[in-house]
Amino acid sequence: MSDVHDKNFDVRGRVAVVTGGASGLGLAMATVLARAGAVVVIADVDEAELKRVVDELRSEDVTVHGIVLDVSDWDAVDQTLARTKVDNGHLDIVVANAGISGGPGALAEEGSLANLDPEGWQRVMDVNLTGAAATLRAAARHLTPGDRARIVVTSSLAAVRWVSVVGYAYAASKAGVSNLVRYAAKDLGKSGVRINAIAPSGFRTNIGGGRLKIKEIGDFFATDSAFNRLAEPDEIEGLTLLLCSDASSYITGATFSIDGGAM
Repeated sequence: MSDVHDKNFDVRGRVAVVTGGASGLGLAMATVLARAGAVVVIADVDEAELKRVVDELRSEDVTVHGIVLDVSDWDAVDQTLARTKVDNGHLDIVVANAGISGGPGALAEEGSLANLDPEGWQRVMDVNLTGAAATLRAAARHLTPGDRARIVVTSSLAAVRWVSVVGYAYAASKAGVSNLVRYAAKDLGKSGVRINAIAPSGFRTNIGGGRLKIKEIGDFFATDSAFNRLAEPDEIEGLTLLLCSDASSYITGATFSIDGGAM
């Protein structure tokens, strides 16, 4: 079993940046990489939460650093990845996870097309889609070329199907993210970079201020699943490790649904 792990899933010594890594799925992704032996830089806009999770992970004797970052700032994202590569000598993994909720779903009056809020729409696009594009651009510039280079992007089940409790802006931004991945796969393949997206459904996180704790929203995702429950954040760890390791050597341009059978 050790030989199988070392051949396929070993990320020891690899250097990773995880955006939006101070909470939710980003934290789960950063945690599994750190525990598997990668050097992990967690980038997040929430400075207080970032410090807390970095201190907590360091108590496990893993190598984790934190940097405050707004992914909608193209230059700041580029500088973060450039600095990470200079500080460590190489950059192998970039996880573009940072994102925000788009508010009420289209079946709610305030979430209907007629009531689409231009400011709210733009904010979601700035973080979810522009932030992903900025992160991918920086990754293309600073990832160390070769077969170890990996990019993983957090998309959503709402990118590939109708989800009644998800708003227009969020669904549109995540559909854009999945298409960015398809385009980038061909572009970056010549440098050996593999890029894929993960499309989660209802995970028990605090996105949108904890919207999944609202009974009707939590119940929707639970009953949509074959297991009749929400997913826990650590249930994304296996797929993350697969897509960040040599086990994904012939996988690129794909969006993987992790939705408990909802599709």
